[in-house]
Amino acid sequence: MAHLDETLTMLKDLTDAKGISGHEKEARDVMEKYISPYADEVFTDNIGSLIAKKVGEENGPKIMVAGHLDEIGFMVTRIDEKGFVYFQTIGGWWSQVMLSQRVTIMTSKGDVTGVIGSKPPHILSAAERKKPVEIKDMFIDIGASSKAEATEFGVRPGDSVVPYFEFTPMKNEKLLLAKAWDNRIGCAIAIEVLKQLKGENHPNVVYGVGTVQEEVGLRGAKTATHAIKPDIGFGVDVGIAGDTPGIKDSDADSKIGEGPQIVLYDASMISHKGVRDLVVQTAEENNIPFQYTSIAGGGTDSGSIHLTANGVPSLSITIATRYIHSHAAILHRDDFENAVKLIVEVIKKLDRETVNEIILS
Repeated sequence: MAHLDETLTMLKDLTDAKGISGHEKEARDVMEKYISPYADEVFTDNIGSLIAKKVGEENGPKIMVAGHLDEIGFMVTRIDEKGFVYFQTIGGWWSQVMLSQRVTIMTSKGDVTGVIGSKPPHILSAAERKKPVEIKDMFIDIGASSKAEATEFGVRPGDSVVPYFEFTPMKNEKLLLAKAWDNRIGCAIAIEVLKQLKGENHPNVVYGVGTVQEEVGLRGAKTATHAIKPDIGFGVDVGIAGDTPGIKDSDADSKIGEGPQIVLYDASMISHKGVRDLVVQTAEENNIPFQYTSIAGGGTDSGSIHLTANGVPSLSITIATRYIHSHAAILHRDDFENAVKLIVEVIKKLDRETVNEIILS
């Protein structure tokens, strides 16, 4: 593997961590380790979202920068007599990216390796071969010969099942291949924003947040936002890259490496115009590349953030990523660095007067 500098080591630790929705502890511990040195205070809400507070100006507005800790995965629902494990999807999976993939079951006795199985093509009828296998017909093979043996391995209903994949810089080292970019990259952005504000003047209080359960309904963002009561919110997540074969510009036109995406619209929110205008203006002033995107079929944590209490002007800033919601996705390191730079420059402008103007815009 290529030499990992400090940033790549953090990205590896974040993506290698196992944390499906509802069981984010391992990812949270990693984020806490990396963000604590730059925060004045670190705490959690009652369902496990991590909140790191950094004070610039004590009575200044509160700015929330939230990535989500959880990744999509599965949960064990039952074990059959032969020792095969059946599961419930946690988050949105497309059946075609699941078969023959390696997974890790997190049991009370430690990790158990498994592979998602189905019938081999040789025994399928011609009609069956043409159809994708349905998720309900898949199972996980953990190499157990019976239910008793699977139980002996420690596997129980309710256990988390996490995709297995190792963080890998590609031949072009700016391109990074890993599981769980959705959304450990958002967590990394929150960490890095606090790091870059260390020793800098900013007229506000910044909260770097790792929310739980985004993939199952933006849930941790609700509770974390209640705990913080921010004035302005930024959801940082992955977005759709449209730069691979077969994707029309009308479906998605972003390219990896061409800057962070400013989300105009998604299924969970219409971005706040005042916040959006400030972000675009800041990017242009600082020559930070960016692209616009809209995501008709998905939401981000901003969808919950902006509806908390009496409302929080919010915007999502995303990183164009290939092959999201599969075992392995690719993003571009420059987009990560430019997203951080953009958010830091915006935060430096968010004094009370500017925030009040945004609210009235």
